[in-house]
Amino acid sequence: MTTRWETSTVSAWYAALPWQSGCNFAPSYAINQLEMWQAETFDLRAIDGELALAASVGMNAVRVYLHDLLWLQDAEGFMARIEAFLQHANAHKIRTMFVLFDSCWDPDPALGPQRAPRPGVHNSGWVQAPGMKALADAAQRPRLEAYVRGVVGRFAQDPRILAWDIWNEPDNGPDVALCDAEEWRIKGDLVRPLMVDAFAWARAAEPIQPLTSAIWIGDWSEHDKMTPLQQAQIDNSDIVTFHNYGGSEDFAKRVAWLEGYGRPIMCSEYMARPAGSTFQAILQIAQKHRIGMFCWGLVRGKTQTHLPWANWISPLEDFPADAWFHDIFDEQGNPHDLAEVAFLRMMHSMKHYAATGEADVATIPEPVEKKQLVALS
Repeated sequence: MTTRWETSTVSAWYAALPWQSGCNFAPSYAINQLEMWQAETFDLRAIDGELALAASVGMNAVRVYLHDLLWLQDAEGFMARIEAFLQHANAHKIRTMFVLFDSCWDPDPALGPQRAPRPGVHNSGWVQAPGMKALADAAQRPRLEAYVRGVVGRFAQDPRILAWDIWNEPDNGPDVALCDAEEWRIKGDLVRPLMVDAFAWARAAEPIQPLTSAIWIGDWSEHDKMTPLQQAQIDNSDIVTFHNYGGSEDFAKRVAWLEGYGRPIMCSEYMARPAGSTFQAILQIAQKHRIGMFCWGLVRGKTQTHLPWANWISPLEDFPADAWFHDIFDEQGNPHDLAEVAFLRMMHSMKHYAATGEADVATIPEPVEKKQLVALS
């Protein structure tokens, strides 16, 4: 449909789904979206092994970032790699939410070999999409439009795709977007009209999947309390999505706020252990309210998101080596916390019970043996 989905339509769509619970997926060999997808570094064997780990704890969804430069570089090759990814995810009974644009971390993305991780730094090589130069250059608008229309159009009728996330944290500021306050203001003024246009470009393909963009900061208890950019996110989204790295009370409060919109809700980022955002603290609330959930991270790797955000624990060297911020498994497939993995399997068995009336952990694949997970760079 070429307009925002009616509440009744999207509610019926969501009611037909099992409870969605998964992770933000970046394979451990990749420092960012470009290294994940470029032909020279795209590693389907590694991806498949890590998707098997997700399935082994009962996950049925992943959120995956794309990038406009990949379309510019080789549109057909990029589409072929997306198709290959979807085939493998589907084989593990996992559906995918793709993210088209992102305002976090390095504002100057570049194709080709990506830099090595900076020791001790969380997400030291992640890149924005589009970069700041492209965002500020009106001449880049046609290629960004072609990217959105091309990707969404190619997969608009594909049931393996759960949803399209148009823009990740479009208002992310100086701490994470590597800009000063004035650059942040300028970027916000540039992002909003492009984001609204991107919703329209995606919707023109008449996808069977809903569109969304997640809000993540501030007071959402009333529409008038949101910023203009947040209002644009909510007003253009078919399903309401949000990010939350707080404890159970904060999570429950924000769910209560968002339930007032009468639309399906998904939390497309959560799980930061030192902040109290843990599986054990959050998932039972989410399941009770039927909130779709995507934790940050799966396998520790080149993004180094097992390390904390630098401004949360200072100095970084004081962060205990055995305490992870995000991620669930190490590169060999070993769980960071066996009790945590057992809890995830139990929660997803409960998901199966809710759907069938049969409590059967056997419906969840057994954990992947270390030897089955290919060696990762």
